[in-house]
Amino acid sequence: MTAADLADALTGPITVLDVRWRLGGPPSRDDYVAGHIPGAAFIDLDAELCGPPGAGGRHPLPDPHVLQDALRRAGVRADRPVVAYDYGDGMAAARLWWTLRWAGHPDARVLDGGFPAWTAAGLPVTTDAVAPEPGDFEVRPGQMPVLDADGAAEVARAGALIDARTRPRFRGETEPIDPVAGRIPGAVNRPYADLVRADGRLRSADELRSRFGISSGTRTGAYCGSGVTAAHTVLALAEAGVENPELYIGSWSHWITDPDRPIATGD
Repeated sequence: MTAADLADALTGPITVLDVRWRLGGPPSRDDYVAGHIPGAAFIDLDAELCGPPGAGGRHPLPDPHVLQDALRRAGVRADRPVVAYDYGDGMAAARLWWTLRWAGHPDARVLDGGFPAWTAAGLPVTTDAVAPEPGDFEVRPGQMPVLDADGAAEVARAGALIDARTRPRFRGETEPIDPVAGRIPGAVNRPYADLVRADGRLRSADELRSRFGISSGTRTGAYCGSGVTAAHTVLALAEAGVENPELYIGSWSHWITDPDRPIATGD
């Protein structure tokens, strides 16, 4: 959804969620308090959209009850569209989009270009406190396909498993976040930066199809460091017309928890 589309939609029933987030902090709620889209409620990616880090990776699936409570506090209803926005890179908003779809919401969107696109369009920003009317959305887990480690290995072997990390991380030359460098054997590298324009907006469907180069009917999955950037890849795959793209939710941070899983490096 463009900023202009969202501005028009605010005249009707819609839920807007501010999911601005930075890997490793600082907390983004302060930025929300300093200014947000009118009517938007803040939601915390780490605390409310993901489970606690551990054996499942750094950003595992949330407990459905915790997620449902958070979404209802933010005013999410099944009969209203939900639009997520972030700092403009689309990653956190895409993870919220994916989580809503996984939970069974029928109409979840991402504000293309995020908060910077909104302000660049000269649209209003407010510091007013938002107290949403509690929502009634019922979380029904499993409405988007999820890969575990065995599934990711199978997609890498027989389909197309996309690694969304930077090329040096894919090649195992550096690993600034996780304790082990490398990649899942058989994965192909399509870094996040290849999928967006300089301003963070998603490329067109035709451009995305060209960059992915995936044949129709190919089973396709995506992973990254912890399942946030890869959610953006799943969004891009869906925009490109790829059917049922699968997210390895634990991603590399989960893959490396078992020392017996193979690791590839190099080109």
